[in-house]
Amino acid sequence: MFRRCPLASLQGTPEPPLQRRRCRRETGTLPTCRQCVFVVAALAAAQPGRVADAALAKVFFEEQFSSNEWESRWVHSKWKGSNGPTGRFEWSAGQWQANESQKGLRAASDMHYHGISAKLPVSFSNRGRDLVVQYSVKHESEELSFCGGGYMKLLGSDIDQENFGGDTPYRIMFGPDICGYDISRVHLILNWNGENLLRKPDINLEYDDRNEFTHLYTLVVRPDNSYNVYVNLKEKSSGNLHDSWDFPNKTMDDPEDKKPADWVEVRRIVDTAAQKPKKWVDKKRVPDSAARKPDEWDDEEDGEYQPPMVDNPSYKGEWFPPRIDNPEYRGQWRPRQFGNPAYREEVYSYADIGAVGFELWTVNKGSIFDNILLCDSWEHAKAEGEKLLTIFEKEKEAKRRWEANGKKASAAAEEKSSEEQQPEDSSGAEEGDTIHVDGPKPSSEL
Repeated sequence: MFRRCPLASLQGTPEPPLQRRRCRRETGTLPTCRQCVFVVAALAAAQPGRVADAALAKVFFEEQFSSNEWESRWVHSKWKGSNGPTGRFEWSAGQWQANESQKGLRAASDMHYHGISAKLPVSFSNRGRDLVVQYSVKHESEELSFCGGGYMKLLGSDIDQENFGGDTPYRIMFGPDICGYDISRVHLILNWNGENLLRKPDINLEYDDRNEFTHLYTLVVRPDNSYNVYVNLKEKSSGNLHDSWDFPNKTMDDPEDKKPADWVEVRRIVDTAAQKPKKWVDKKRVPDSAARKPDEWDDEEDGEYQPPMVDNPSYKGEWFPPRIDNPEYRGQWRPRQFGNPAYREEVYSYADIGAVGFELWTVNKGSIFDNILLCDSWEHAKAEGEKLLTIFEKEKEAKRRWEANGKKASAAAEEKSSEEQQPEDSSGAEEGDTIHVDGPKPSSEL
């Protein structure tokens, strides 16, 4: 798998044939042709950091599905899920596109598992270097009821490609997961000693991130255990891997340590010495002192007169003794801590990244995957991504034209159908005959 010439990557233009022959390398070394060296040097003077990083980038895998030769590199899985055999991927740019050459893998079946994978030319480890994963997804069937995964998996070189399925171990799972109103997130699952660790909380997608147009997803993992997630080159999440995944903690509880029986964890207690103030009024209702016994009131017949009850203006509510600091409080008890033998400071690296794959459950077909890039340079991935986004930005107009053409075709089909359904003339007259209707006869017949 050859990477593009660094000069072309920086300038955004295809490399000349001679340069292409001399500059392409399977490694990420600097170009050797004189033209490339001079131009890169000139650009480096203007943008030293970005040019150096992009030119020195090591590309481990790159797939743009630019020709039907992709089938020689990718293997469909024969693994069967609960809904029968896995669906197929087809080579397609979709129903509408800004550039017809931007073809990718399109999930071709509704209500199916889809599985496909490709091995890297050479497996690699990201230890001591950045790991950058980037690819594009177009959920062409996206509506509010759309449901389907769009994530990619980094796999080991020992993968059994024909049986690639949900139980196949992976290193990293990254990408969008959308299902109706309830699920709209970017999955980022990291495997640690055979356990798949989910990021908490979810990385949520905004409304415009989950529409029917192509979106670019980028993950960067660095040797200091930091990470960044980008959607369309805009940062969605960042931080330290130890903070958002359940990796083993640095210390652990001593299982032999028990809380003492006299350990007090109650911080505040009731002041038993407090007394209700003498002037404290806790009667909520009192007789109306302004009320007078009606003149017609008869004590013998009506009983002793009782004035009506009214709200007590002096009422202060039910009295409670105040709470004070507990002099016996010793704080929240925690068992003794000791070093966790399972703890590892380094959690970012994987020894064997040897394949990439898509293993998905799709309710709605039509999702297209393309522009896959695995490298060690965010600057290189960003430069490639910027060129892709200029194409993606034209998709709205492409869809508008596609819809307009579809309406025209539909109207033409309806018109043709209407003409075909017109009732035939039942007069019996043949072509060329004069058909008379009620009224005066022509003068020639008078």
